[in-house]
Amino acid sequence: MHFTLSKFIRGLVLSLSFLLVLSGALKAQQTISLKGKWRFKMDASDLGVKDKWFTTVLPETVNLPGSMAENLKGDEITLKTKWTGSIYDSSWYYNPRLAKYRAEGNIKIPFWLTPAKHYTGAAWYQKEINIPANWKGQRTVVSLEYPHSETRLWLDDVEIGKPQYTFVVAQQFELPANLKPGKHILTLRIDNSIKAINVGQDSHSLTDHTQGNWNGVVGKMDLTAGAAIYIEDLQVYPDLKSKSAKVKIQLKSPNGVSTAGQITLSAVSFNTSTILKVKPVNIAFNISNGAGSVDVNLPMGDRIVTWDEFDPALYRLKASLTTKDGKKDEKQVQFGMREFKAVGRHFEINGRPVFLRGTVNNCEFPLTGYPAMDLESWLRIFRISRAHGLNHMRFHSWCPPEAAFIAADQIGFYLQPEGPSWANHGSSIGDGKPIDQFIYDETNRISKNYGNYASFCMLAYGNEPRGRQVEYLTKFNNYWKAKDSRRLYTGASVGGSWPVIPNNEFMVRAGARGLDWGRRPESMSTYAKQIEQFSVPFVAHEMGQYCVFPNFKEIKKYTGVYRARNFELFEEDLKDHDMGDQADAFLMASGKLQALCYKNEIEKALRTPNYSGFQLLSLNDYPGQGTALVGVLDAFWDEKGYISAKEFNRFCNSTVPLARISKFVFQSNESFEAGIEVAHYGKAPIQNARLSWTIKGDEGNIIAKGNFEPKTLAVTNCIQIGDIKFPLTAIQKASHFKLEVSIDGTTFANDWDFWVYPAELPQFKTSFYYCTSLDEQAKKILDEGGNVFLNAAGKVVKGKEVVQTFLPVFWNTSWFKMRPPHTLGFVVDPKHPAFENFPTADHSDMQWWEIVNKTQVMNLEDFPKGFRPIVQPIDTWFLNRRLAMIFEAKVGKGKLIVSSADLKPGKEESPVSKQLFFSLQRYMQSDKFAPKFSVDYGVVKDLFETGSKERFDTYTKDSPDELKPKASENKPNNNKPK
Repeated sequence: MHFTLSKFIRGLVLSLSFLLVLSGALKAQQTISLKGKWRFKMDASDLGVKDKWFTTVLPETVNLPGSMAENLKGDEITLKTKWTGSIYDSSWYYNPRLAKYRAEGNIKIPFWLTPAKHYTGAAWYQKEINIPANWKGQRTVVSLEYPHSETRLWLDDVEIGKPQYTFVVAQQFELPANLKPGKHILTLRIDNSIKAINVGQDSHSLTDHTQGNWNGVVGKMDLTAGAAIYIEDLQVYPDLKSKSAKVKIQLKSPNGVSTAGQITLSAVSFNTSTILKVKPVNIAFNISNGAGSVDVNLPMGDRIVTWDEFDPALYRLKASLTTKDGKKDEKQVQFGMREFKAVGRHFEINGRPVFLRGTVNNCEFPLTGYPAMDLESWLRIFRISRAHGLNHMRFHSWCPPEAAFIAADQIGFYLQPEGPSWANHGSSIGDGKPIDQFIYDETNRISKNYGNYASFCMLAYGNEPRGRQVEYLTKFNNYWKAKDSRRLYTGASVGGSWPVIPNNEFMVRAGARGLDWGRRPESMSTYAKQIEQFSVPFVAHEMGQYCVFPNFKEIKKYTGVYRARNFELFEEDLKDHDMGDQADAFLMASGKLQALCYKNEIEKALRTPNYSGFQLLSLNDYPGQGTALVGVLDAFWDEKGYISAKEFNRFCNSTVPLARISKFVFQSNESFEAGIEVAHYGKAPIQNARLSWTIKGDEGNIIAKGNFEPKTLAVTNCIQIGDIKFPLTAIQKASHFKLEVSIDGTTFANDWDFWVYPAELPQFKTSFYYCTSLDEQAKKILDEGGNVFLNAAGKVVKGKEVVQTFLPVFWNTSWFKMRPPHTLGFVVDPKHPAFENFPTADHSDMQWWEIVNKTQVMNLEDFPKGFRPIVQPIDTWFLNRRLAMIFEAKVGKGKLIVSSADLKPGKEESPVSKQLFFSLQRYMQSDKFAPKFSVDYGVVKDLFETGSKERFDTYTKDSPDELKPKASENKPNNNKPK
């Protein structure tokens, strides 16, 4: 049974719950914080153990929690810095144009953000502690949350326990039972280098592509005294059908002590408007030879509250232990009564269908270089994601800290943490390497520490491995399915070329994603054929990856440990190419195209039968792998200005109206037709929903409207509503319209742009010379002061290497060594008189598809400074070439328009080209035809004779590819130029 949440009560009690649950709070515990000043010394030569630094006084100081880089400890960034992460584009190391960014004191790396300092290896940290006298006889533990990565600890001159190596949970060292009160010295040796256990240098748990391979401790640091006989583990397994929870308890005592006693279990809901208390249960326990276990079935009562994205109701379970001789301990955990299952090809939460609308979290924290450890930061991330209509987050080859699970529980967000591995470049799985066991160890640590959190719904080994992966991941799935039924398992999150793991409980794969905009855009097609082979839920792996131009205003945000030297390089290079004043225009225009792509891909997923979800890569920018600006938000989770959360969640939400439209450009002798449907994955069916529609012009005037018969919307997709048919015969001039469909009485609405052009255009006499090459006649006319229109389609030489499609750059051109496409849409001035008869926005939109897609661009590298074309494609920011698709210029005494798009008389089969050519002709016949810039005839002619002076060159014989293994030692500074 669900209860409506009270925001006031919820906010009040959840803040308290974080303090209690994060530490598994024990009333009997006493805690001394270890944060503050620590003595410090780097150990680049790895001499500290041999020379017994734990017996010396370390000479420097740092503040912990914190990283070495935050404390400005480490090495300066140079060309010889040994980064953790693959670099596929070696050109930065050799390109003469970029030499100034390789100069000492001006190192600007384009591949990722630049930390204040960089260090890989061992570092030592030391602090004096004082053990209170009243701690005698208690279990004393040093707890370090999120060290990076391998930690050894000495108490005075004695090493405590074994080295601990984990990326996923706090490291704990139990101090000797006979510890004397008074002063002692704690010494830590932390090593962040990759050794025998190699999770892969591009794994987001440690790579410089994202959080960085830092050294230090960044979470809670405590010295805690607690009961010697204690509850070591407490796991809760909800059972909705029986309205009960199975509780598994692990008990421990020191030195093989045997004892017995009683445990009292009690639970209470704490973030619901109606607080439900669960009747306590008492159970006897026995500890034999230092260990014991208890399994208890806890009835939750006749009325229960369940957890999901709409009502994230939570319980706090308290286990109180009392031994026969009066010793006490207590442990608390939070959990939710929920059941996340795969039922056929669909997910269900508590018996209701779920469609996962997710983003990939790549561990981007540009102020610190390591994950946020506090609750509020994660609440912000999930709230922003929710505002954009999302309900799910995958963590690419890393596991977030406990604060993330607590925040997701509160917000109602479905999480897929992963083992901390991308075992591909320099690593592999299933080949008998130490990583094979480490993955099991790490995922067990994840499950033990975070398994009770309701938001922890899915688990994978990690990302895109190589090796004997089918055999290894099949066993991995079987192990976890047998061990813990609280979540679903998939071997790995992978691209489309990876082998299918047959026993996956759900698939996270590419192959059923992307937009087929090599053909005319539409909103009819689905991914049904691509997923028909799968009998379990299918989730699109890393959907989107559409790039946008850098936002150079973002540079000033980098006030922490990182600097955006990559952005600085791109901005300076844009200025060097005479386009510095266009940066904002490029951002906005490319951003509008990016948003258009995301809209169409998400809608395609939502209208696909048996599709179960998607994971965007990602809602926010990815700062590494060549700087992948694929987010509608920046790396700080802030909007960039071209689409708001409110606009985004019109097409990405629990309920989305959809329209099946065969094309977006019509002529006036046709009818506009659309089939309306709804994807509804809300809390419950919407009874007797009424949908209405309008068609509006640019001035907001309604030219048609209507509504459909009421219909109950079940929790599913592909709900057919009805058809719209609107004759266009009354449209007398080229016009842009917007269809909007809304569900009355709700906030759910969606819209689609379409364009209508007259079927017949008026005939008029032209006085310019039309040609397809700059022939002698064209030169003569220009010399004599006449006008020329040059259709240069297929004739371009200078810029021929630049591949333009309607889709923007994928991920980025550096990571894929200039794999096409190379452009990010275009900028255009809608108020330019050339478009008086061709309505357009200031960016590429659907009506431009047939003109833009696979059309050549011209490289204006020799044109006058400040020259701006009428239609200007936006180049990849790694090269920043001045490009044009249509430009005008004064040449000789005449005036010239050049188009690399195929615009010509009588192109009846192409209504858009015909209309644009008509508009340009009318412009050339008007007194408004007055090009601003003069260009030499020879400079124009050279566009069709001489190739570009500046060309992309990798300067290496290697052919890096994300899908091919790359040895970790294959660093770019070892590459030899051609």
